[in-house]
Amino acid sequence: MSSNVKILIGDESNDFGKVLSGALNDAGYSSVICPSDGSSLIERIRIEFPDIVICDALMANINAVEIIRLVNGSDGRKPFFIVLSPYRNTYIEKEILGFSNAYLLLRPVDNETIISVIEHAIPSSASELNANGGAHMEMIVTDIIHQIGIPAHIKGYHYLREAILLAINDQDMLESVTKMLYPAVAGRFDTSPSRVERAIRHAIETAWDRGDVDTLNNMFGYTINGGKGKPTNSEFIALITDNLRLKFKLSSVRSCKSSAPV
Repeated sequence: MSSNVKILIGDESNDFGKVLSGALNDAGYSSVICPSDGSSLIERIRIEFPDIVICDALMANINAVEIIRLVNGSDGRKPFFIVLSPYRNTYIEKEILGFSNAYLLLRPVDNETIISVIEHAIPSSASELNANGGAHMEMIVTDIIHQIGIPAHIKGYHYLREAILLAINDQDMLESVTKMLYPAVAGRFDTSPSRVERAIRHAIETAWDRGDVDTLNNMFGYTINGGKGKPTNSEFIALITDNLRLKFKLSSVRSCKSSAPV
């Protein structure tokens, strides 16, 4: 990874901020830390011009949502925010994920997970982007499905790939998988929605039976909870879709941002 990627960590504690900073530096990034205080974070964003900001959802003086609004409303550099929350909150989650340059992670989160998110948010090669900055998404989704371990000869492979591509282009598909996504995939392959659902379920089970769960962990920084069993079809599709959206949101932000101060 390039040290040209600068990361600002809004936490200077010994047990998290300093440890994370060291891990990021070891991974080849340039990182700086500041207090977990909204006012301090805003000031350091103005000074440091970071590419990525890692901070808590709730901080003294100004919370993360308000900071992102302030930064996005300015004419200056707009970093990508990785926001950490100690609990699941529908309001915070909706607000954070509503921004085009922000992503939410639940605490506790380890350094490897954060680094994995950053690595998959930053394009690793020019081949992943076309001349206009758009993704060769079908190729990327195909590669991910291969890595997970789903064989190309089963129907679920093709249905799953189409479902992910449709969900990337239209987020509403994930909010109504049964009524929208499955029928849309079925229409592409001249089959029924119920067959699409069963085939995708079989594809996911195949990946789990092959023991490729570690590939998901490494690819997305996502720890599978063995006690919960296999993810549902919609959870699995959303996992891949959300991480690809994160990746190319950041790509867009990095290519368009200005070097002027906030």
